[in-house]
Amino acid sequence: MKKETLLSMRIEAISIKFDFLIEMLDDAMLVYNRDSILNDVLNNSETQLAELEMSKDEFVTSLIDYISLIGDVVEEVDHIELTVLPGNNKFGEKETYDKLHIEPGEIVCIVGPTGSGKSRLLADIEWAANNDTPTDRKILINGETLDPSERFKVGNKLVAQLSQNMNFVMDLTVYEFIKLHATSRLVKDVEEVVVKIHEKANELAGEKFDIHAHITSLSGGQSRALMIADTAFLSKSPIVLIDELENAGIDRRSALELLVSNDKIVLMATHDPILALMGDKRIIIKDGGIADIIKTTEEELEVLSELEKIDKLMFKMRNHLRTGKTLKKSEVV
Repeated sequence: MKKETLLSMRIEAISIKFDFLIEMLDDAMLVYNRDSILNDVLNNSETQLAELEMSKDEFVTSLIDYISLIGDVVEEVDHIELTVLPGNNKFGEKETYDKLHIEPGEIVCIVGPTGSGKSRLLADIEWAANNDTPTDRKILINGETLDPSERFKVGNKLVAQLSQNMNFVMDLTVYEFIKLHATSRLVKDVEEVVVKIHEKANELAGEKFDIHAHITSLSGGQSRALMIADTAFLSKSPIVLIDELENAGIDRRSALELLVSNDKIVLMATHDPILALMGDKRIIIKDGGIADIIKTTEEELEVLSELEKIDKLMFKMRNHLRTGKTLKKSEVV
């Protein structure tokens, strides 16, 4: 959050959005009412700040640092639009599209051969590239480049990324993991949210898991399902980047619908034709550059419907094999 933004907020708004800051104001013995503007409060608090041996600027900095520390919270934006401006491919040739514009609720798939540059595009978006990456692309958020302080600060959570490999470093139970995250997000009904995330994760996962199971014991699909549900309900990040969801063994359509229902922008690198056709549009990557941008057609949606029927059949057959059943020809006709 920028200092100017925080200073312009009323105490009432601060108490709603960052209620933990009110305790800091009270501890500093600042005089205010709910309609007060923070900037005015600090301007009228020279004596109190002097007792703390802090200037107004230092006190505001401490508030902003506390926002990042206590909740890993980012400034919520009512409407985020993402624009990717062309750069170069690996041969230095200019990408030929005009611009790629993406709005909340859109799913954009990124397709291309292995090593073609799909992950590079995701990285450009994650770091809000400003002609300073190997592709020389520029990323705009709501039509503007991000300030370097916003791009590189530790607490910047404009983008959430779900990578191919989910490696947990703490051996917590699922319950403990979700509760820890929910608490850090300052969620009020923590227990309710924990149950909600666990239930949704089990809906997405191919194999259900207990809420008291240790997260290090979860399969790849279960881990991914947990993180997708966690991201949907707890992450304030308006942009979600996903690398190869097809390897997760989860309900892919439900996972995407869950993320999009929260008005997030979803970009997904994939080799899966089903996932590629689920997107509103797809980006074709070749030789490190964006070679084309294709909007999903009505005919492709009909093809998607047929592919999903095949996919459901494959899912059913996999479950039969896992549980020791024999496969019958009548079931695949």
